[in-house]
Amino acid sequence: MFMVETKRIIIVILGALLNAISLNFFLIGANVYASGFTGTAQLISSFFNDFIGISFIGTGILLLILNVPVLILGWFKVGRGFTIYSIISVLFSSLFLEFLPIVNLSDDIILNAVFGGVIAGVGIGFTLKHGASTGGMDIIAMILSRMKDKPIGNYFLVMNGIIIVLAGLLYEPENALYTMVTLYVSTRVIDAIHTRHEKVTVMIITLKADELQQAIHKQLVRGITILPAKGAYTKDDKSMLYLVITRYELYDLEKVITEVDPNAFTNIVETAGIYGFFRRD
Repeated sequence: MFMVETKRIIIVILGALLNAISLNFFLIGANVYASGFTGTAQLISSFFNDFIGISFIGTGILLLILNVPVLILGWFKVGRGFTIYSIISVLFSSLFLEFLPIVNLSDDIILNAVFGGVIAGVGIGFTLKHGASTGGMDIIAMILSRMKDKPIGNYFLVMNGIIIVLAGLLYEPENALYTMVTLYVSTRVIDAIHTRHEKVTVMIITLKADELQQAIHKQLVRGITILPAKGAYTKDDKSMLYLVITRYELYDLEKVITEVDPNAFTNIVETAGIYGFFRRD
């Protein structure tokens, strides 16, 4: 288990490094913007630098400031395990953004937009695949999705749309267009590595229903339905835990099941859609 967690932390840190490389080597110099809170921090930093003349407020510092209240909210509303790794991701992203130099590897804005999007997408994709996030909008969107029962992607679309419009208003309209290219490329890369917003239905057959239920609720903020079950061969009385989660949380759930009841039988299926509240009551 120690090696698994160590690997997870290393991947989260590498993801943060790739995110910083994407910004400092490609996007910032070209005034092309990333998605979510990273793009918001980048846009605010550009505004202070170009329109007010304040250059000491970097993207890394602003990213950390923006994420502090969101990470606190995520700790109580999303799950501690998920949020801890998100904190690691945000901290290292901020550090790398502050210590890596801002350079222009190319004067071609389309190359900056594409390569910046690819590198950011790889970093975010592998971070998500191992059960963490880059913080910020990821956490807010998950909370809003549970409250309103709407796809997480809707909230990302609104947030990124605001960034695109502001990029076009503050700079040239083509900056907004190239920002759209970056967001499209990064999204495609993320989806190729890890489809982050899909929901899955999990059915767990176990003899340790109470212990497993408590462990899942300690790790995840999710509702669970417990149904009676009977083994066809052994005739043993068992229980089936039925719950719906996002792929964000699958890594943590698998770890909980392995720790509490390694003999449990678990079936995971894709979920086309749900009705009702997608949260723990």
